Amino acid sequence: MGKKIVVVGGGIMGLSCAYYLSKEGYRVQVLDKSAMDAGASYVNAGYLTPSHIIPLASPGMMAKGIKWMFNSSSPFYLKPRADLEFLKWAWYFHRSSTSGKVEHSIPIIAKINVLSKQLYQEMHDSGDLGDFQLEKKGLLMLFKSRKAGLQELEVMKRVQDLGLEARELTPGELSAMQPGLSPDIEGAIHYLCDAHTTPNQVMEKMKSYLLAQGVEIHTGTEVTGFSGTGDTLSGVKTSVGDFPADEVVLASGSWSPKLVRSLGLKLSLQAGKGYRIDMHRPTPVQYPAILMEAKVAVTPMEGFTRFAGTMELSGVNHNILKNRVAAIAAMGSDYYPGLDFTPAELEGAACGLRPVTPDGLPYIGRVRPWKNLCVATGHAMMGWSLGPATGKLVTEIIAGRPTSMRLDGLGPDRRF
Repeated sequence: MGKKIVVVGGGIMGLSCAYYLSKEGYRVQVLDKSAMDAGASYVNAGYLTPSHIIPLASPGMMAKGIKWMFNSSSPFYLKPRADLEFLKWAWYFHRSSTSGKVEHSIPIIAKINVLSKQLYQEMHDSGDLGDFQLEKKGLLMLFKSRKAGLQELEVMKRVQDLGLEARELTPGELSAMQPGLSPDIEGAIHYLCDAHTTPNQVMEKMKSYLLAQGVEIHTGTEVTGFSGTGDTLSGVKTSVGDFPADEVVLASGSWSPKLVRSLGLKLSLQAGKGYRIDMHRPTPVQYPAILMEAKVAVTPMEGFTRFAGTMELSGVNHNILKNRVAAIAAMGSDYYPGLDFTPAELEGAACGLRPVTPDGLPYIGRVRPWKNLCVATGHAMMGWSLGPATGKLVTEIIAGRPTSMRLDGLGPDRRF
């Protein structure tokens, strides 16, 4: 029998790790304190985004955060609070938001995104999960101001330099592709290198596949600590008992810093709350799009259209601010005139917590001093896109094989 591996966390990261680890012949157990039917892996925009090469920590972002700090409906909301870990994270974020560090991050983000998109395709082609939505219509970046358009043109050129397909659309081309847009939209960039999925669909199919392969999934199982001696962990302690382990994978998203404290580890990470509104009726939306000035993502999924967005740094909680939901709806109606949200649709809004590192790069890899602990978290708004790549890399690390890409810059114990 292969090694027994305990994966802490049942979101897209944890399930992707379980997927590749089980294929390697390991005995895998997934632990999650929830029912595994909600959260960031279920409420995201479903994008696979090789085009998203700029990290959240970029020049000007902290200034925007401070500017919007007292506006709880703003796209990037930093809730003022006297929390030492948050203040440290904010300082590290500020230090990471330089042109030089962004330049360092761009090729790393591009490589892991391209790898992950390829793995989604392989997963789809393998038939392991049955059929699931994987559409390659690309992604539209819609802008109303020329300033926003010029900024995105610069990103487009960088994306093209990396060998990825993207182009600027003329107003006529945009109108033909996506009717029903507001006439004050000045233009769009079409990232043909991107794709989209329906997250809920993929998550349910992934769970069914893993169970059929013998992977144990334990819901309602809260991790309370770890056991081990020296530099080796021997198991995971939970609310329902202990789980012996030869290897432990920490894929617990925004809850990761709290879980590793008992191991003497510190992960600088903040929960970035995102919201979604689903519209289960016909809409004019034919292409995935990001409404640039509004920072809202729109996705035509299987059976419904999703409007998702905002980054709210307010701690680990699932409190829904109705003004933020209303802001997403207002922007949706603004870019797609005549698209009115019903009270029931607004009331049905949900949120999820995305783990955000100070430099916008995920934590993937071993973490000292523990020789059998692997961390897989901190993917922020690219979590859905990067799930398979992370699972593949974690499996290669545990198997002792060369990784599919270099892990420079992704170490969990890096300094900011």
